[in-house]
Amino acid sequence: MVARNRTSDEVLAAKRGVQDADATTAQKAEMLMEMAMGIQQKPKSPDDLLAAVDLYEEALELCGAQDALLAARVRARMATALMSIPSEDTGYLARARDEMEVALATVSAEGKDEEIAEAEMNLGLICQNLAGAGKGKIQDAIGAYQRALRVFDKAQFPAEFAILQNNLATAFLSIPFSDESGKMREALAVQSFEEGLRVVNLIDHPTEYAMLQNNLGNALQYASSSHRVENGFRALEAYDEALKVRNEADTPGEFANTVANKANCLSNLPDHPEAPEKGNKNNMIKALGLYHEARKIFVAVGEMQKAQMVADAAAELQGLISSGGSSDQFQSLQ
Repeated sequence: MVARNRTSDEVLAAKRGVQDADATTAQKAEMLMEMAMGIQQKPKSPDDLLAAVDLYEEALELCGAQDALLAARVRARMATALMSIPSEDTGYLARARDEMEVALATVSAEGKDEEIAEAEMNLGLICQNLAGAGKGKIQDAIGAYQRALRVFDKAQFPAEFAILQNNLATAFLSIPFSDESGKMREALAVQSFEEGLRVVNLIDHPTEYAMLQNNLGNALQYASSSHRVENGFRALEAYDEALKVRNEADTPGEFANTVANKANCLSNLPDHPEAPEKGNKNNMIKALGLYHEARKIFVAVGEMQKAQMVADAAAELQGLISSGGSSDQFQSLQ
């Protein structure tokens, strides 16, 4: 006999409780949606997200055709749960996109401006993930983000505005650089990160601030510019700003990402900016220590792929230090 997990039992109990509740059909649908959102907010495993989807589906059945706006809101929430399910199969993402597009058809006509913009922002994320898997167009994500920005402006919604600027920038950077327009997209990405940083700060929006600073550092570090050294030192400053928020105790995974990014940047910068011909052995040694620190944390949080990536970079750098060579770059981490 297969044992039931705790979440499955909770879902069954929730369904029974709603069925027996003295409430209207719409109220029951809203109760199920609230329960699904509660499970979705702090999932302990993919099964929790699937359980949330199950509750959303139950809520949709109760909505029927009598409450189109409530059904659309349930679909929009369900799409975010589907988007969050970790899987190599893009089926969940494709369904998330379909559900969000159906939801938007109604929400755009009957919903509030803020929920329309939130749905567009989430649709952008879904499309961006599908594009990254080769199953969609990144332009669809960019379009959704730009529509969301019509509502989420810098004055009234600084946190949402900053997130959208970050997402736009990463979308620009994900487009293959096959021609001269690639440099323009790099410039647009840096501009978007900087635009987001103008409306958030370390005290009021620490999470968004750190995310933007880390990703700005990545954009500067890998920009195909003739000002490579100058951009590299600007990137270091951005990583240090991100590390004012990200720390090993509270955000170990994000902290390790930024430490690894800083290590890679540092390993490619001269010890003396005014005399680059003197080499960068000291910076490579500092970078090696940061790689080891990042690897230890990645192992501790179970991010084994990243741990191996950093270990490989550290081994290559150690060899270069020993032979007196210079460093190459590896993939940046968000």
